[in-house]
Amino acid sequence: MRGGNMREFSGFTNLKVWEKAHYLTLNIYKLTKSFPKEENFCLTNQIRRSAISIGANIAEGYKKSKKDFLRILYISQGSLEETKYHLILARDLHYCSVSEFEEFLEIANEVGRMISGLCRQLKIQISFLK
Repeated sequence: MRGGNMREFSGFTNLKVWEKAHYLTLNIYKLTKSFPKEENFCLTNQIRRSAISIGANIAEGYKKSKKDFLRILYISQGSLEETKYHLILARDLHYCSVSEFEEFLEIANEVGRMISGLCRQLKIQISFLK
C-alpha cells in the first residue's frame, strides 16, 4: 500500500515512536541512494538493515506481553545505536554531508528518547503487575 494512510491500521502504526522510527528508515533509504555502488552490499545494506530493525522490533513487540515488549525494545535500542554508528561512518567516508549527518543523528536521538520513554512506562506497568 504505497502512500496510504497508516492510520487505517490499528496497533503498532499508531505508536508515535514507531512513526518516527519509520520516518528515519525512509530517510535512510533516500540518503543511501547516493552512496557509491561498491557499498551496495556493505554499508548501504548494513545501515538499511539496522534502520529497518528499529521499527520492525517495535512492531514485533507491540502485541507481546509487557515484559517481552520491554525486552524487544532494548533490542530496538541496539539497532538504533548500530544505525548511528553507520551514520558516523558514512559521514567520515564523505558519503553524506555534515549537515545531513547532524539531521539524521537528531532524528535518531529523538527515536532513542522515545524508546527510552516507552521503556520507562512499561517498567512502571510491569511493577504494578507484580
